[in-house]
Amino acid sequence: MADHSTKHIWQAFTTNLAIALIKATAAFFTKSGAMLAESIHSASDCTNQILLFLGLNRASKQADASHPLGYGRALYFWSFLVAQLLFTAGGVFSIYEGLHKIWEPEPLHHLEAALIVLLIAFLLEGWSTVQNIREINVRRGSLSFWSYLRQTKESDLIVVFGENSAATAGLVFAMLATVLAWYTGDPRWDGAGSLMVGVVLVCVAVFLAIEIQSLLVGERADPQIEAEIRRLVAEDPLIEELLNLITIQQGPSEVMVAMKVRMLDSLTTRSLVEAINSFEKRLKKNRPEVRWSFVEPDSRV
Repeated sequence: MADHSTKHIWQAFTTNLAIALIKATAAFFTKSGAMLAESIHSASDCTNQILLFLGLNRASKQADASHPLGYGRALYFWSFLVAQLLFTAGGVFSIYEGLHKIWEPEPLHHLEAALIVLLIAFLLEGWSTVQNIREINVRRGSLSFWSYLRQTKESDLIVVFGENSAATAGLVFAMLATVLAWYTGDPRWDGAGSLMVGVVLVCVAVFLAIEIQSLLVGERADPQIEAEIRRLVAEDPLIEELLNLITIQQGPSEVMVAMKVRMLDSLTTRSLVEAINSFEKRLKKNRPEVRWSFVEPDSRV
């Protein structure tokens, strides 16, 4: 796999580790269910980032006899696993904790400490989310933000962005629930906050799972790559027609291309081979993501 930045993963890991420790301390003193749900969520996010590192390491392995197209899709497997953990360890647990606090409410303690911790966590998570948004804005080009999230092959980036944005929204709910529980004297508001945190995490996890599942089973490459292939074919005087084109995303920056073309009938066998080799060199020069290209001449009219 080509060089792939891990800056956003390291950033998320260190942020979540610090937040998890702060939240866990605050949850112990305040007895807040929403705070406990948030600390569990941040701790699970740390585990998620470790899994993404494992995925990137696995995906960087060179192609071998058993995996002739490399291991690039391994990152999609680990990203999908992260989405499942976000659903269970984060979302489902938070929903359970919220329901438990609603059915068996407990009084809150040390409101000021809880709000300070939540505010610090919100600022850190917000900063991390803003950094993710800036990175996405750099990479999305002319695509809209939503279109990029739907079309990008960078599964680790959208997973980290999903985690951070869900955490930021969850912190807003936790702060609101804590304040309502304190000033109304009804601790069930705290449970409701935890419940809302869980719902947000479940929704984000489902979205991530759907998007990554498509990459995992074999998704076509970016439309821009296919457009570039068609442009090169149209400009090549030795290729008369593109008969069929298949592109498969094998990793965040690895693409396999298979195509059938109708060549000039006057070409000799040697000239035909040289023409195909020349075309593949131009394609890989213009689109370095194309790691494998299989061009088959066909005489079909």
